[in-house]
Amino acid sequence: MSWPKWARRGPMELAACVVIALGIFMMLQPFALVLFTYSFATTLGGVAMFTIVSKFPA
Repeated sequence: MSWPKWARRGPMELAACVVIALGIFMMLQPFALVLFTYSFATTLGGVAMFTIVSKFPA
């Protein structure tokens, strides 16, 4: 059985990289404390997602 195109490694790795970049942006911005508060969890979620998704078929 073939995986759907959206669930393949390429698009999902790109999504994980976007989540990581969003978490880093949240960590470095000086305006909203609530964004800074959730920045580590967002970055960690993106890293975990990237680790899992890197095992998906190409």
